[in-house]
Amino acid sequence: MIIRTDASTNIGSGHVMRCLTIAKNLQKQNINVKFWMKELPGHLINFVEHEGFETINSAEKADLYLIDHYNIDEEWEKAHRLFTNKIVVIDDLANRPHDCDLILDQNSLPNFESRYDGLVPQHCIRLLGPKYLIMRDEFIEARLNLKERNNQAERILVFMGGSDPTEETIKILKALSKSKSSFEHIDIVVGNGNIHKEEIKHICLKQGYEYHCQINYMARLMQRADFSIGAGGSTTWERCYVGLPSSSTIVAENQAFTTIHADDLGAVVNLGWHEKVTVEMYVDLLLKLKNGEVDLNQLSKIGLSLTKTVSPNPWIEEILELLI
Repeated sequence: MIIRTDASTNIGSGHVMRCLTIAKNLQKQNINVKFWMKELPGHLINFVEHEGFETINSAEKADLYLIDHYNIDEEWEKAHRLFTNKIVVIDDLANRPHDCDLILDQNSLPNFESRYDGLVPQHCIRLLGPKYLIMRDEFIEARLNLKERNNQAERILVFMGGSDPTEETIKILKALSKSKSSFEHIDIVVGNGNIHKEEIKHICLKQGYEYHCQINYMARLMQRADFSIGAGGSTTWERCYVGLPSSSTIVAENQAFTTIHADDLGAVVNLGWHEKVTVEMYVDLLLKLKNGEVDLNQLSKIGLSLTKTVSPNPWIEEILELLI
């Protein structure tokens, strides 16, 4: 099996990280998985190799191709049918046609069941909506051991995506400095693709915040936190899955609809598009958290309800069926 995906300072790390979750689950089923990635600025090729997977840089024959890439559509997929019998696509935009045998979109949207009408073949299996969340084992375990919440925000977790191209982490650090609110503990998480990571690390050391870079224990931090200041995208559902109340800043086009919908449902606090989210807005959020003006218990309850599934990662069986 070959996974075609990429990471970069512009793309971010989300595609690769969720593909690693898929790869590790399939590896447990004795499926040999390779990653086909380009060496872009901020790529995660070394990280993927460190996680135990072979990487390639051109097409090879395989029983199945899994594609998680916004720049790939049916034209590319049809051309690569020469190399594979089956194609799986991970998408959340529903903005282009695909030639695939299975499509997986884990997002909750008002029209999620019909989003891909006319965009995928009739025979294509559709795994749509939050019951098909792609969850790492650490999150599944964390959900089984949820902490009791008392509606007080003392431990704050900040993670604005692996590369954070809009520099939200810097804004939040400025807001923490300007804010008169004091918190018991603050975790700041960045990815290797964040070009300001050394500056962020220096600020954290100076201010007494705990700094984390390219970690594999995010669920543990989420379990401990009372509130997370984050970006939209797949981490929104990770936070909901472990019942962690959070805010979401929209930092990319593909995050807009899901973030707005999650806010409408009462699962997150949508701060809006990054270019309109100022340091002062983060200061205001911190003040509201400290004063108990954000209903943390309600956010947690709704997030848990939205992400409830009969069994974790039901997409595994569906992908395995294609490989038989």
